[in-house]
Amino acid sequence: MLAQINPIAFKVFGLPIHWYALCIVSGIIVAVVLASNEAKKVGLSEDDIVDFIFWALPISIVGARAYYVAFEWSYYKNNLSEIFKIWNGGIAIYGGLIAGAIVLVFFTRSRFISTWKFLDVAAPSVIIAQAMGRWGNFANHEAYGPDTTRAFLQSLHLPKFIIDNMYIGGVYRQPTFFYESIWNVIGFIFIIVLRKKLSLKEGEIALTYVLWYSFGRFFIEGLRTDSLMVFDLIRVSQFLSIVLFVGALILLIIRRNDARIKLYQRKV
Repeated sequence: MLAQINPIAFKVFGLPIHWYALCIVSGIIVAVVLASNEAKKVGLSEDDIVDFIFWALPISIVGARAYYVAFEWSYYKNNLSEIFKIWNGGIAIYGGLIAGAIVLVFFTRSRFISTWKFLDVAAPSVIIAQAMGRWGNFANHEAYGPDTTRAFLQSLHLPKFIIDNMYIGGVYRQPTFFYESIWNVIGFIFIIVLRKKLSLKEGEIALTYVLWYSFGRFFIEGLRTDSLMVFDLIRVSQFLSIVLFVGALILLIIRRNDARIKLYQRKV
C-alpha cells in the first residue's frame, strides 16, 4: 500500500493547516534565526532582520502569488476567487525574491545600511529556507517532473515515503522538488564554507547565491511538467535563470576587480 501524504497536516478548530504552509513558515523561522546570528557578526542589529522580515514577508508572498497568477492569467481570469487560495500552491519563488529585493533596497537605504552587506547576511538564510519550502510542494503533490518508474526512484536510494508520494495521476514522477531541495542544501553548505575560508568583498556572497541557485534552477526547471511559459516558447524560470546568472557573473567580476569595494568582515 502506498503511503500517500495528506496535504492537510492537522486542523485547528476545524481550520485545515496545510503542510505547505508549515514548510514555508518553518523555512522563514530558520532563515530569521540564521540571519539574526550572522547580523551580530557583521555589525548589524538583530532588529534590522526582524523589521525587514515584518515588511518583506507579506510583500514577498504577494509578489510570489502575483508572479504566478500573471503567467496563468488564462485560468485565473475565469476563477478570480482562486487567486487568494495560496494554500493550494501556485506561488513562484522568483516573484517572491524580486518583491523581497525591492523591499530590501528601500529598507536598507532608509536605515543607512549597506544593501550589499545586508544581502550577504540574507543569502545563506534564503537558500536554506528555499530548500525547506520545496517540501511543501512535495506534500501538495506538485512541482514534479516527467513520468518515471518505481525502479528508477529506488535506484536513487530515496526513502519509501518519498517514492510512494511520487505516484501521481496513476504514474510515478520525477521528484524535481527533491532535486532542488538537495541542490539548495549543497549550495548553503558551499556558501558557508566559502564565507569562512575566503576573503570576500561585500556582495560576493549574495552574488554566489544567485549564481548557484539560477544555475541549478535552469536545469531542474527543464524537468518540470508544470512550468510557467512565455508565449509557449520558453519556460519563464529558465529565461530568468539565464538573465540572473549572466547578470550576477558580470557584477561579481566587476566587484572583484574594484578596489573601492569593502571586504565582508565578520567577528569570529
